[in-house]
Amino acid sequence: MTKTYEVRTYGCQMNVHDSERLTGLLETAGYAANDGDVPADVVVFNTCAVRENADNKLYGNLSMLSSIKEKNPTMQIAVGGCLAQKDRDTITNRAPYVDVVFGTHNIGSLPVLLERARIRQESQVEILESLEVFPSTLPTKRDSVFAAWVSISVGCNNTCTFCIVPALRGKEKDRRPGEILAEIEALVADGVVEVTLLGQNVNSYGVEFGDKLAFGKLLRACGQIEGLERVRFTSPHPKDFTDDVIVAMAETPNVMPQLHMPLQSGSDTVLKAMRRSYRKEKYLGIIDRVRETMPRAAITTDIIIGFPGETEQDFLETMDVVRRARFTSAFTFQYSKRPGTPAADMELQVPKDVVQDRYDRLATLLDDISWEENKKLVGTTVELLVADHEGKKDGATHRLTGRARDNRLVHFTAGEAEVRPGDMVDVEITYAAPYHLVSDAEPLRVRRTRAGDAWEQRQGKTDVMGVGLGMPTFGVPAPLPAVESACAL
Repeated sequence: MTKTYEVRTYGCQMNVHDSERLTGLLETAGYAANDGDVPADVVVFNTCAVRENADNKLYGNLSMLSSIKEKNPTMQIAVGGCLAQKDRDTITNRAPYVDVVFGTHNIGSLPVLLERARIRQESQVEILESLEVFPSTLPTKRDSVFAAWVSISVGCNNTCTFCIVPALRGKEKDRRPGEILAEIEALVADGVVEVTLLGQNVNSYGVEFGDKLAFGKLLRACGQIEGLERVRFTSPHPKDFTDDVIVAMAETPNVMPQLHMPLQSGSDTVLKAMRRSYRKEKYLGIIDRVRETMPRAAITTDIIIGFPGETEQDFLETMDVVRRARFTSAFTFQYSKRPGTPAADMELQVPKDVVQDRYDRLATLLDDISWEENKKLVGTTVELLVADHEGKKDGATHRLTGRARDNRLVHFTAGEAEVRPGDMVDVEITYAAPYHLVSDAEPLRVRRTRAGDAWEQRQGKTDVMGVGLGMPTFGVPAPLPAVESACAL
């Protein structure tokens, strides 16, 4: 019988993208996704080491599987990702029933390690310190038929005191522009209409080969790919954000008017302690220039509350930036110690009750601003790319869900129109909530797309592609093709 697998993913978009590769590797090796009540033959944990309790979450989940594995010794458990890279042999010491431990640099080894563990009847631990071999292709099973992640770099050269990612994923390695564009073209040929360019610090792309304008050039080159309707990217760093990128976004019609740019704190004192090489006014200056060029751009961010030494005045500085920037939404985090980071050993750790109070006050402000900004869209028309699994309540309301060009989430009524995931619809916004919009009017236009065709054709089918998904190759890249500037949005 065909063996089944389950991949459990924790953490950032990079981990989500890595899990697409892991599922593709497993299916290429002959495994099938587990869709029943019986536990899978292989369970893979793709872990994150960012939060303080990441290891507790992992070992709690492993403990729950131990009794199942005891009854079924042929079951295999694998642990990969950032926590595996950090803890190495600790995992098999604390959970000796784990069969495979692999790091962030050798996800392609998983099928071989599983087979080796089965034959030798002992745990296999393989952790590479760096990307020694960059495979030009890795199979992947995408979660979406019509939207895809495309890694343009791996690793990070920053030294933020709260972050352990550079220690686990290594220094930044950039892919050749031609490889990135070839991958996107292959995805578009397969029905994809939206790609998200992905990197730990996406707008520092080009640092490895000495071109500070490489990211803007890449955005413009994406605009020349026929059939590619939407381009997004995440996450940029304010210190590397250039005006050329703003111009490239505005001049390239398929680059969406959306920017996710982490703030972390609005206090210059805290930013310095975080080792974030920008200050409050520089950050706000970038926001102002983005809005001058793209007035309808939606801007989102990340904010950490309660960083060691944060005073009430520091927190009020963050609240001030939030009021001035008017973020569409924000991912907010209560600071927690990341073992292995400089911040974990800093003095003046902020008491939990103080952090919670500040977190609640910030959340209220963000809700109010998001709602006010969303209300401005009531009565306007937006174009949606129809999603296939985002709306949690759509089954009860009989609405469908889509993403606007600025990435806002919109629930809409299709009426009598035949609408498929991957199609484009124009709808009028009739209601606004803090973090979503609603259209209960009949769609103004429905545009059937190749992406909708691809979704319709692949229902019930497994699709594993063999295009390169994020591992760069060595060497100075060839220059991007020359492109002409398009009309500004």
